[in-house]
Amino acid sequence: MKAILFSIPILLVFFLQLISGGRINDYTFRNPTIDTVGLKDEFSKSPVLSAEESIRTMRLEDGFKIEIVANEPLLSAPVAMLFDDKGRIWVVEMENYMPDTLGTGEELPTGKIVILSDKNGDGRMDDRKVFLDSLVLPRAFSFYENGILVAESPNLWFYEISNDRAISKVLVDGTYAEGGNVEHQPNGLLRALDNWIYSAKSGKRYRKMNGKWLIERTHFRGQWGISQDDQGRLFYNNNSENLQGDYFTPGLGASNDNQQRLSGFSESIIKNNRVFPIRQTPGVNRAYMEGILDDSLKLVNFTAACGPVIFTSKMFGEAYYGNAFVAEPAGNLIKRNILSNAGYTVNGKQAYSDREFLASTDERFRPVNLSVGPDGALYIVDMYRGIIQHKTYLTPYLKGQIKARELSKPLNSGRIYKVSPKGIKNPKSIFYTDKKRLVQQLDHSNGWIRNKAQQLIVDSKDKQLEKPLREFASRTDRPLTAIHALWAMEGLSVLKKEDILPLLKNENWTIRMQALSLVPSVINKENYTEFLAVFRFMLVQNDALAAPYLGFLNPFIAKYDSTNARQFLIDLAKKYPNNSFTADAVISNLAKKEAEFHKALAADSSTVISKRLKKLMDELSKKSVSNLDASKEYPKGASLFRSICQTCHGADGTGINGLAPPLNKSDWVTGDKSRLIKVILYGLSGPIKIGERLYKAPEISGEMPGIASNTSFSDEDIAQVANYIRNSWSNKADKVSSKSVTEIRAKYKSREKAFTEAELNQ
Repeated sequence: MKAILFSIPILLVFFLQLISGGRINDYTFRNPTIDTVGLKDEFSKSPVLSAEESIRTMRLEDGFKIEIVANEPLLSAPVAMLFDDKGRIWVVEMENYMPDTLGTGEELPTGKIVILSDKNGDGRMDDRKVFLDSLVLPRAFSFYENGILVAESPNLWFYEISNDRAISKVLVDGTYAEGGNVEHQPNGLLRALDNWIYSAKSGKRYRKMNGKWLIERTHFRGQWGISQDDQGRLFYNNNSENLQGDYFTPGLGASNDNQQRLSGFSESIIKNNRVFPIRQTPGVNRAYMEGILDDSLKLVNFTAACGPVIFTSKMFGEAYYGNAFVAEPAGNLIKRNILSNAGYTVNGKQAYSDREFLASTDERFRPVNLSVGPDGALYIVDMYRGIIQHKTYLTPYLKGQIKARELSKPLNSGRIYKVSPKGIKNPKSIFYTDKKRLVQQLDHSNGWIRNKAQQLIVDSKDKQLEKPLREFASRTDRPLTAIHALWAMEGLSVLKKEDILPLLKNENWTIRMQALSLVPSVINKENYTEFLAVFRFMLVQNDALAAPYLGFLNPFIAKYDSTNARQFLIDLAKKYPNNSFTADAVISNLAKKEAEFHKALAADSSTVISKRLKKLMDELSKKSVSNLDASKEYPKGASLFRSICQTCHGADGTGINGLAPPLNKSDWVTGDKSRLIKVILYGLSGPIKIGERLYKAPEISGEMPGIASNTSFSDEDIAQVANYIRNSWSNKADKVSSKSVTEIRAKYKSREKAFTEAELNQ
């Protein structure tokens, strides 16, 4: 992974740092004792600026303007925002995030959710109402039916609302954020096109059905912030990667626990991670390392990427519709990316080769979340503070930077800005809530309006809307209108097989894709044979775009007819033996049946499907997990594992795709004790080979950070966590002593850079 320079609030950053590679005697650093040497006079200090002054430090793309929507004292430490159907802005305030370099008082219940209103209609919020207070580091929320979901780790709560007051509170998930420190916990709570709620940094999704909250497994995604395009595909990122995303509908394919990586999910959409700050950026956690800053002391690549939004509004013009905007608080900038579709895949590139859509010279400008508003403009949540790196990985170098420029203050600031084109009179945020107009708004050009209308229709539970919705669903010449109408019908439980079957043969891939995605909502024992017949027709007609979906949908046939479903899966695999997306879709059906299917398939060993099955079977033969639990013997080690390691390596030590490799049955854990201690203390950079398998990005993050610089962890603590992972799951190894940790720490006391595999194997 690359550097976690100034990781973003709560946010987001665990495996950080730009990697440099090199041998142990080759690495070089910028002087870590430097405070202001080399800084231009204008950047040697970092004054606190008013919102008006801060705007004057911004360089914005030509043809656009930026305006203040809200700022202190109306707002304090905002990390997320939502518009309601009245045009008001609801904000999550995380006031006690890192009040100083020690994180003093971070556990105090000072967080809030507030409602901001524009009483005089001038476009700037002028009224504040506290909806909830006494929260500990709240991180996300989402409107649902007559209330709101609130993420307050480790819990996910649902509050029923009456007259802007919470009148009841229900626990939806007591392990929403199981383990992890403040940077490593789920967030986002995006209410998606498919009527489910998804989070970043999580493998769960949520929905209320028949008065009961459902929690289902989904693909683990991202780090801080999550968005969707107008087809309902999800986009996200990690701190060092510009943009990741899914090629397929989010609710499909997460059914095989043995499958660590599924093609088409967590794909790297923008591979170029270069950034172009307009100020010197020494206030980055490991800026002293070569390659983190350029010769002018500016950040080179993303290190705190977060809060992405897919811009589904026509306000900026057609060239901007569907673009991805990404916040980078460490570099004080917002990047614009251009996305394009090629079949079911998504490609992207940065919009500019040497500049950003928006950049500032104000070091405290910290954009942490981005949103499209009901008026079609781009909204920016600016936490506005100096410290955004969490204490767990805070280096002495960064502490020096904070002291040199007095970055620990202020703690009670925060801004929301709006970006819109110049010369366009700001449109009023008119949103109609009467039921007839709600349906009409499914045809709106602004994605926010379409999504909100769909959500309110679903929340209304009014089945009298079935007829007008079905009329809109027939408008396949206007795909977005039809898509929202179909999913609104799905949310009201009025969707029928007759609505979907004809659309599976539609010439427009967008319509066909959505019809396939809706099949699980209408298929049943009485009609599954009709769907199977259409699936076979699509297979015979060489519908290659539909092929992965046919694989993902096979479990819904197997539920009623396992024999025909299995044969269809074999036929599908033989039809597309070298398509990686279809191969993985097929394998997603095969939990605990991989070897049996491989034998029945009898495929050429050189095909993609055969290679992937063989590789998975080899891994499974080495992966079995027993129930060893060393938490009683090493309680502090178990606690540290849960707070620091678990969210990337998994509670069962088997690793998490896109984040970290397995600890269970890893010779890096059970082998040489000194090697393991070095990794825990100083981190590990780049690819790593475990057994016969090489793990590298994007399957894992590019770098795991060490914790040697965190003075709150003693040598005994390090020994405890090492012993815990060496003696849990299927691991059994001899004891690591605190003395060994002390000796290694002393030997490498001047080291700041993460180790590479090559160094550790010397």
